[in-house]
Amino acid sequence: MTEARDGRVDDLRRRSQAIRARDLRMVYEAGLGHIGGEFSAIDILVTLYFGVLRIVAGDPTAPDRDRFVLSKGHSAAALYATLAEAGFIDPDELATFMAPMSRLNGHPDRNKVPGVETNTGPLGHGFPVAVGMALAARADGSSRRTFVLTGDGELQEGSMWEAAMAAGHFGLDNLIVIVDRNGLQQGDFTERTMRLEPLADKWRAFGWAVREVDGHDHAALLQTLGAVPFEWGRPSCVIAHTHKAQGISFATDRVEWHHHVPSDSEFRRALAELEAAP
Repeated sequence: MTEARDGRVDDLRRRSQAIRARDLRMVYEAGLGHIGGEFSAIDILVTLYFGVLRIVAGDPTAPDRDRFVLSKGHSAAALYATLAEAGFIDPDELATFMAPMSRLNGHPDRNKVPGVETNTGPLGHGFPVAVGMALAARADGSSRRTFVLTGDGELQEGSMWEAAMAAGHFGLDNLIVIVDRNGLQQGDFTERTMRLEPLADKWRAFGWAVREVDGHDHAALLQTLGAVPFEWGRPSCVIAHTHKAQGISFATDRVEWHHHVPSDSEFRRALAELEAAP
């Protein structure tokens, strides 16, 4: 890795830590949120927004911009904190998360928040919309790409596999799905709830080109997401292996942190860990 590349990765790591601290404070102060799945996705979001997506904060509706869809819309706080870091919204507005009349709702709203491409929240909806976006780009003759981040628990929705089948059928090589594979969902492990493995083979069977990556390794994420499409004529699937509540030692991979709001002592301890991290 070159020195310039090292510097880029260091910048992504710094941004991820700052966004985790903001996210933690947002959920703590609002008394609502989904820290577990937000923290598993933050390194992916940061790599996309600061290393991959062709977007400009000052022109959030540019016709040929890349599209990003947060299909796991309950992780909205992580998206808002990332959008603030990227200049789409004022960082001071993050303090209004979940407050009455705030536009920063528990699920992203494209009619209120710059940079949000479609309303998401009900699981199984965002990915099918992203397939439509990719089809529209092809019809327009546009080079824009559509990236979608889905949770692994979300893959238990039938609409997800209908969308995967359609994308494979149409050969949408301008579509990239990233699976936040933290292995946990609300209530239990995914494999106890509804087994997903062999997950990579399932995507391949639907006509997708698949790669797996450490979802907390910014360098690996940059390399992988920078190589899309993996095969011309096939949509790309990235299975990102992550940890629920990554960055908080006493919460990592604990199912109760799916939507746990930290107590005063947990907040102070978690914030100290995040601020001390290299």
